[in-house]
Amino acid sequence: MRPPEADDVELERLLAPLKNDPGSSAILTDIDGTIAPIVQDPGAAAVPAHTRELLRALAGRYALVGGLSGRRALDARRIVGLEDLAYSGNHGFELLLPGDDEVRPDPSLDGHEEDAPKFVAGLDRSELERAGIRKEDKGAIVALHWRGAENEGAAESLAHEIASEAEWQELVPHRGRKVLEIRPNVAINKGIALAALLASRPIDAALYGGDDLTDVDGFTALRTLHDDGQLSSTASIAVASDESPPEVSREADLTVDGPEGFVRVLEALAE
Repeated sequence: MRPPEADDVELERLLAPLKNDPGSSAILTDIDGTIAPIVQDPGAAAVPAHTRELLRALAGRYALVGGLSGRRALDARRIVGLEDLAYSGNHGFELLLPGDDEVRPDPSLDGHEEDAPKFVAGLDRSELERAGIRKEDKGAIVALHWRGAENEGAAESLAHEIASEAEWQELVPHRGRKVLEIRPNVAINKGIALAALLASRPIDAALYGGDDLTDVDGFTALRTLHDDGQLSSTASIAVASDESPPEVSREADLTVDGPEGFVRVLEALAE
């Protein structure tokens, strides 16, 4: 393991291009598990006040500050509590720009809005309830949660069966931290969403922080944009926890310990 001093030096190196030219830099972040601590009830999630104030300060200094979330865009804004950020919700299916009252759906979704809801509606409701799997309706995406189920292992086994059935039905199952999302078969993910957000402003350097497999797509997008010459500098920050898949840290430039570690990144950006 690298000593803390080495991580501090690496963080300073990664942030220097953004801090040197904030007017051409973007700060983008996942929400749950990155700036909002994971809680038993997803509806109770919230961004701590100090983190919110840091994001507010950054939004006044940097060209673009935004949140990318698996939640619906309006719900993501509610959790963060700031209207002056851009939000990409439902892993890129929804866009909510600063000051917007209405969500802008991604055009690629047209005609596929009901694919996942129809599939989940056909599942055995009593079997889901016995396993302790809870359904979350997110419009074009439906999430099945089992965090807190009496037997999380049994619930996860049932979720795996559902994922296989979804693939057979030509839908896209995506596994997260004690959650299975059923998505329509449409080419969208956090990487595509991140690239679209960056294209909305003249951005030369960008940072993205995240804690789950969906965030690896964001890291990959940053790397691709840099390799293609569209960004001169990028920083991918993994936010580690006991539940974080190893791929997140493996694909990042630097790993920090939980949302508290990512707060220190935000504080360094605000200096």
